[in-house]
Amino acid sequence: MTGERRDLVIAGSGVAGLSAAVYAARADLDPLVLEGDEPGGQLTLTTDVENYLGFPDGVGGMELIQRGKEQAEQFGAEFRHGSIETADVDGRPFELTLSTGDTVQTRALVVATGASARWVGAENEAELMGYGLSTCATCDGAFHRGDDVLVVGGGDSAMEEALFLAKFADSVTVVHRREELRASEIMADRARAHDDIEFRWNTELLALEGSQEDGVTGATLVSHPDGYPVEKYEAGDDVTRADVDVGGVFYAIGHEPNTDFLRETPVELDDDGYVRTAPTGDAAMTTETAVDGIFAAGDVMDRTYQQAVTAAGTGSMAALDAEAWLEEDAPTAATVSDPVTSEAGD
Repeated sequence: MTGERRDLVIAGSGVAGLSAAVYAARADLDPLVLEGDEPGGQLTLTTDVENYLGFPDGVGGMELIQRGKEQAEQFGAEFRHGSIETADVDGRPFELTLSTGDTVQTRALVVATGASARWVGAENEAELMGYGLSTCATCDGAFHRGDDVLVVGGGDSAMEEALFLAKFADSVTVVHRREELRASEIMADRARAHDDIEFRWNTELLALEGSQEDGVTGATLVSHPDGYPVEKYEAGDDVTRADVDVGGVFYAIGHEPNTDFLRETPVELDDDGYVRTAPTGDAAMTTETAVDGIFAAGDVMDRTYQQAVTAAGTGSMAALDAEAWLEEDAPTAATVSDPVTSEAGD
């Protein structure tokens, strides 16, 4: 199998990856950016972004991603379709096997593969994601001033989303498939005490109504006194069905960091699969991981903020950290065009 050698590979083409690409390309590192199977990341599902610095009138999520890619390409970054299937990081250089079947060897790696929001599986959710259906209240809540909205979930994230949305929406209804919340007591109490937040227990979202032109206009809910009503509905049991008029629906059932390719490596992940980074030396914070030469940026290492602007910030940090590490690690740069041939069993 043939491949190539690089000084720096950036895995991911969302805001974090693009920010890293701009900084790395301006530093003449000739980065290779692996766009992933869904180029652009979660921001491409957002129709309007109003809280990204420099766009007072807002900007489309896809447009912001495209501008970032053009900017990185202008400085010399190379983009390629594909994602990392496996990573051999025990030796030097690191060897990456891609979903395309190719292999790439690299001295340094920036992991900016993001985290994917969990979806419910409701009818029409793929069509309406970004058109009234969202996975981020902080990003999209302000678009729902005066609306009645649903929040799907029962953990701390769902309570936080509901409390934030209550600042804008006329009413917020939390839909939870059981009659007990997974949220911490303090967060649950705050949500229960809010006059504009209601709860529908033992209830799940079955379908969404609306269009990309009109946005979300309604939802179908199913309920069962024993909980988990969709499961019972699909099994043919009797459930209570209700159609409600809403202007927005927010999923708050967690995220899955895209780190499967790192699970068998020395890169440390937390219990939920997020990449661990830690302060070192005199720096207040760093994007360094447990493996020298591997850095992480964006939602793949940030389980708290998960905003476009914070992802961009950590992306630039990862590029700067990688640049400094490459300068210290070896004075001789890799040759981008130098092919590498490996035989099975090497």
